[in-house]
Amino acid sequence: MLEILEQLVRARTLQQVWQLHCARMAAFGFDRLIYGYTRFATPNSVGELMDALFLTNHNPDYFEQFIEERMFLHAPLTRWAREHESGYCSWGALWTRPEDLTDKELEVISFNRAMNVFAGYTVAVPTASARSHALFALAGQKELSQGELDRIWADHGKEIEILCNLVHLKIASLPIETNRPKLSKRQLEVLEWVSEGKSNQDVATIMGVSVPTIEKHLRLAREKLGVDTTPQAVAKITFLNQIHVRSSEQADSIKLNDDAEDAAGIGRRLRSTDPGDLGIL
Repeated sequence: MLEILEQLVRARTLQQVWQLHCARMAAFGFDRLIYGYTRFATPNSVGELMDALFLTNHNPDYFEQFIEERMFLHAPLTRWAREHESGYCSWGALWTRPEDLTDKELEVISFNRAMNVFAGYTVAVPTASARSHALFALAGQKELSQGELDRIWADHGKEIEILCNLVHLKIASLPIETNRPKLSKRQLEVLEWVSEGKSNQDVATIMGVSVPTIEKHLRLAREKLGVDTTPQAVAKITFLNQIHVRSSEQADSIKLNDDAEDAAGIGRRLRSTDPGDLGIL
């Protein structure tokens, strides 16, 4: 385990962290993963999915239906996660008691089995904020039953749970890209100056442009981030660890704020069944 921990410590990109985790989980028999993370949940919802980060190495068809079509919101393990701030749960513990499941939850289970997702474990990661939630759904290899996975978990579950927690902490420390439109370099630069207490006039002087230009950059940044005020924009971009980050520092990763107006949409969603690639919503 020490070797994987050292690799995680040294990883500098989301791509590297995800590749390491997928490979390690596959060694335990969990070869298809979904990771979900939001910092913008409300008491009654997970927040807007555009503000959430989802990573997966599942088949794209499965991911599209389960996540993008919001099926996961009705999964029995999503209900379990709402009731437990941290810990783990065997899918068999919930799937085998139909009398305790709603009709929609039964539909989700039926869909999973139709997509060859038969057995697995879910790990809920503890977070410091009531508005933050992080979850790993670990699907077992197709030839493994839930009973076999339960035996694997009895031997290695503590290590798997610890690794999931550490991987989440590493991901949370890196710049997080959601499915919202990316800010341009100029929009981000303006927000960075504002975050340091500069007025619009100060920023205009520093950047050598007019105040109306600064106001335009701020308006566009607010629209892209889905907020109403500039302080909210600064807070959100800070939560996403994107402030004071330059794309040149993100070698071999998904680029952030890299000429966004000219490359809108590129790199925000990479789909592959290769565990080294990212599927992002």
